[in-house]
Amino acid sequence: MPLNDSKNETAPWRFGAPLLAALLTATLVGGCSEEVEAPGEDIAREGQGRHVAYFSDISQDVGLDFVHENGAIGRRWLAEISPAGVALFDFDQDDDLDVYFTNGHRRLGQSEIDESCGNRLFRQEDNGMFVDATRGSGLGDAHYSMGVAIGDIDNDGDADVYVTNLGQDQLFRNDGDATFENVTRSANVDVDGWSSSASFFDYDRDGFLDLYVVRYVEWNPEKVCYSQAGALEYCGPKAFLSAHDALLHNNRDGTFSDVTRRGGMGRVASAGLGVVCDDFNDDGWIDVYVTNDLAANNLWINQGDGTFRDDAELSGAAYNMNGRAEAGMGVVAADFDNDGDSDLFMTHLGQETNTLYRNNGVAGGFVDATGQCGLAVSSVPYTGFGTVAIDVELDGDMDIFVANGRVTQQTALSGALIPAPFDGLAEPNLFYANDGTGSFTLLKAQTAAICDPVEVSRGVAAGDIDADGDIDLVVANLHGASRLYRNDAPRQGAWLAVRAVDPRLNRDAIGARVTVACGERRFHRSVSRGFSYLSSSDPRAHFGLGPIREIDSIQVRWPDGLTERFAGVPVNRAAVLVRGTGRGVDHEP
Repeated sequence: MPLNDSKNETAPWRFGAPLLAALLTATLVGGCSEEVEAPGEDIAREGQGRHVAYFSDISQDVGLDFVHENGAIGRRWLAEISPAGVALFDFDQDDDLDVYFTNGHRRLGQSEIDESCGNRLFRQEDNGMFVDATRGSGLGDAHYSMGVAIGDIDNDGDADVYVTNLGQDQLFRNDGDATFENVTRSANVDVDGWSSSASFFDYDRDGFLDLYVVRYVEWNPEKVCYSQAGALEYCGPKAFLSAHDALLHNNRDGTFSDVTRRGGMGRVASAGLGVVCDDFNDDGWIDVYVTNDLAANNLWINQGDGTFRDDAELSGAAYNMNGRAEAGMGVVAADFDNDGDSDLFMTHLGQETNTLYRNNGVAGGFVDATGQCGLAVSSVPYTGFGTVAIDVELDGDMDIFVANGRVTQQTALSGALIPAPFDGLAEPNLFYANDGTGSFTLLKAQTAAICDPVEVSRGVAAGDIDADGDIDLVVANLHGASRLYRNDAPRQGAWLAVRAVDPRLNRDAIGARVTVACGERRFHRSVSRGFSYLSSSDPRAHFGLGPIREIDSIQVRWPDGLTERFAGVPVNRAAVLVRGTGRGVDHEP
């Protein structure tokens, strides 16, 4: 994140009764499958040319016209260059993805709430167009907002919203009628200061989603920093006291308790920015990985008793291969090398590389494989924030997108799409194709639509917005227009999207691990919403399958540890797997 010389701090779907009944009585053996119209043959777009455009910016075409306000007033305050976030979720239960953007103020620092600004909610209509549905929704939070986390806190089948702010965070309960109620006070949520990313997860396996909130620094607006040339510049995190993160336990009665100290996080104060929750040591309990700015990252290993142990240093995921802490921003967990466990990829400051930590299993820990994977040199000139892992061309492996934007003023790049003074922060984005073994190649011509625009990009959310079977992306830009990029990549194979549903909880099984078996091949995904930077994505586990045309079986390890196998489903489908309708197993399929 913002970095001046560290030695110089003064310089620098809701599941209602009808839908649930339909799921439980579906005729598909071992689960249920919701067929969507496949776009012709499953390899219909293969071979259309080496440089066919992989993405199209359709923001204006579909009415998604959000412009972020950072409220800068010339003071070079650190907070003004840190937003913005975005969430993809179905808020009105009509089975398509809607979009929620966090916003700042028109004048940062003038008041805690700016009613003239506020966050924005866009509803997707049946024709694929988006309309501004903020008015009357209850989600127009007018604090200076950073990020957003989505999760069903009361297991009533609809998605609730947590907004991280510069100031008091806010919790909004979905009332099931496309409106939200601010329950921050009644839910006993008391996270104040400067929060960045957040993620819902069930750390104690009681069936209710808890919440991890990453906090940045104890910001002091009176603090002034200068560049080495003596010009006013954004302060780095070392100019402030770092803040400790917050762990909130869901009490199952509509309230939360702050269990940060009991959890172990209260003993550590780092300038945190990104978070992802996954089972990194494969013991059936969800862990937490946090990227910190100019400090060792944290890998909070769940002990199964309500406490966590930071194993980042021991496991090799605290520092880069040179033993140095980096400016960690965004993070995503995915099985990049198809070996069955979750690796870590995170973004960093310019003049550092982004970093890929390969998971070598419980005994092997994590290894910085950035250089050997082809991800190092190309990332050095850029400052990365949001990042997602998607199989863009459906060939069976996870590719990487990185949203870039500087944090210190430099000479503006040609074609910057943001006016001065922020044009000096604008950078192009990066997209890497996986070769199937966990090695990557930077794509340029094919990804020009999403990578060439020179903007200050921050949050990124992923989901199949147009329901055509591939993953699209929404990029939230700082102090500028956000973008919806439709995936148009030539298809190299079939696909499968899996919703893992526990009917006892009436919601998506966040934290489940889904394994698709096709002959000798295995594809692994975790059910998760919270990753990237300040953002929340669609929780469906999405698989590109390459040339495979038949699925043998699907295994789901549910968040409480039960493993269940389901019969194979047809490819090019969105399948819903309901707990209790498969067959229990105690080993890999």
